[in-house]
Amino acid sequence: MTQQPGRGAARNDVDELKQFIGVHARAQGLPDELCSRVLRRITHDGEGPGSWSGEWSVAAAELAAQGQLLAACQCWNTARFPFVDGPARAEAHARCVETFGRWSADHPGIERIEITVDGGPGAETRPDGGKGTFTALTAGLSATEPRPLLLVMGGIVSLKEQWAPALLGAEQLGMAMAVTEMPGVGENTLTYGNDGGRMLSALLDALADRADVTKTYASAMSFSGHMALRCALTDPRIRGVVTAGAPISAFFTDRAWYDATVPRITKDTLAQLTGLGEDALFDDMRSWGFTAQELAGLAIPVGYTVSLRDEIIPQEDARFLHRHGRDVALKENDDVHGSPSHVEETRAWAVQSVLAMRQRAEST
Repeated sequence: MTQQPGRGAARNDVDELKQFIGVHARAQGLPDELCSRVLRRITHDGEGPGSWSGEWSVAAAELAAQGQLLAACQCWNTARFPFVDGPARAEAHARCVETFGRWSADHPGIERIEITVDGGPGAETRPDGGKGTFTALTAGLSATEPRPLLLVMGGIVSLKEQWAPALLGAEQLGMAMAVTEMPGVGENTLTYGNDGGRMLSALLDALADRADVTKTYASAMSFSGHMALRCALTDPRIRGVVTAGAPISAFFTDRAWYDATVPRITKDTLAQLTGLGEDALFDDMRSWGFTAQELAGLAIPVGYTVSLRDEIIPQEDARFLHRHGRDVALKENDDVHGSPSHVEETRAWAVQSVLAMRQRAEST
């Protein structure tokens, strides 16, 4: 099942799309020259020639015709960015998933798993009744030799296909891996809420027969980092979290910051994933932040990359986590949200942090 078209959201601001695609393009390994060439052709966010979805889809089709399936997949992912809001982006997302399937067919260690989430406490108040399905792409699973699990997630605009090439490194890490999407993103039909951690617990349940999920480490970027930390409060199987630019407290409570600084693209995407109107969004999210007591009770190591010029997450969030968490390591980059100029450095730090967390846990 693919992501459904949005609720008739207004067209995105093209300049804002161009501004925020940088970190996602670099994370996917798209060449700067390719990105610059496509972006020069984009003049509007409608459909057809010159449109965001249209020009990125043209680039994707050209790459697919040349047999460059992974690059084509990533261009279709970008054509769908930031979320599906109509037929053009819905088609781009479908082509992204289909093309990734063709690429992964040459990598038999990669497996696609669909998980169903049933309604939980308070499910009757949710738009989806607390029910839905999501998909994980996995590698390194074994019923006879279950390994510790590395869970990888992007944020509110990131498809699992963006991160899935990392699955090829599962063997080298000596871990099982699972890459998935946040609620409302890509093929995930759940509605995003403050209870997103139950989705992660459902994933661990589904993999428990082929991975040692009692030793799960999460590399969860931005808003999925908040999800992973909240899940860790109640699910002891999560033994460590590495994140970058995750909202912790002030993002959810500082109305002045939210109104004046948070970009429209972020607000529109959150409204889409939560099913809330933008007017109600901030008030609904006020209760999502961590308290000092909750963070003090988080008995796991946390690695957090801070972008010092982050225009989405206030600096106070990292400080609040560091001040009240038991075991928090901060890495600072002089960069904007997602640290687009430090993608490789941040990725290497995340991997090293997970391995160090695992080594510490196994030595005690």
